[in-house]
Amino acid sequence: MDKPPTESQDFSHNDSQNPWLELRRLTPARIALGRTGISLPTSAQLDFQYAHAQARDAVHLPFDHAALCTQLAERGRETLLLHSAALDRNSYLQRPDLGRRLNGVSAQQLRDYARAHPGGVDLAIVIADGLSSLAVHRHTLPFLARMEEQMAAEGWSVAPVVLVEQGRVAVADEVGELLGAKMVVILIGERPGLSSPDSLGLYFTYAPKIGLTDAYRNCISNVRLEGLSYAMAAHRLLYLMREACRRQLSGVNLKDEAQIQTIDSDASTNSNGNFLLAKDDD
Repeated sequence: MDKPPTESQDFSHNDSQNPWLELRRLTPARIALGRTGISLPTSAQLDFQYAHAQARDAVHLPFDHAALCTQLAERGRETLLLHSAALDRNSYLQRPDLGRRLNGVSAQQLRDYARAHPGGVDLAIVIADGLSSLAVHRHTLPFLARMEEQMAAEGWSVAPVVLVEQGRVAVADEVGELLGAKMVVILIGERPGLSSPDSLGLYFTYAPKIGLTDAYRNCISNVRLEGLSYAMAAHRLLYLMREACRRQLSGVNLKDEAQIQTIDSDASTNSNGNFLLAKDDD
């Protein structure tokens, strides 16, 4: 292979003879950017600054929970809007611990709901802005559509969808415990990267309760059109849920061993059909 880019090389232009261009087409990673003297080419520097600005904007973008509640209501889903103990975005970013707990009003709201609906539920779904509301706005609804398709045959009882402003991953454990849920999954915006400001993360816990550590959770990350597809993420999550119910655990003791069917595999071995052929066009 040719040597890495040298002085005055700028790979932002097409060059059919340059094998580094082929590598760049396979990844959004910043490789083979070239250089001018001891500096990056102008185009590469501007692209970096733009990506950095996108990441910052994703962190500070307000959570449009009203629009999300409306869209969920149109699909027949009841919602509950809650708030973490972090009063605003600044306190959320400076005090991660506050984002892991509900404020007093929200906790009481869940207690009241649980008293009015005794018996608990099998599954609680939580949506939180996390560190990228952009990810939640773009990917929550199309992912939930795929998830509900695969859940249809399970017969699980489901609580209203809980939306948490200024929420972090662990807030789902408190939500699940107060609702008496057997399982909880939180859909949350992940920390933006310089090539992925809209990555959605899924964190699943069996028998949720306040104080659990990350060792009790299973994570499925990078759910977005350029990353893990909605269909594959839903397939992996449903596998974890079924196994968690069977084995009554989650986290490091529950491995993701979901069978991923490919075009060449035998469709008769998978009752769900070849879901990978379905297009995520939402």
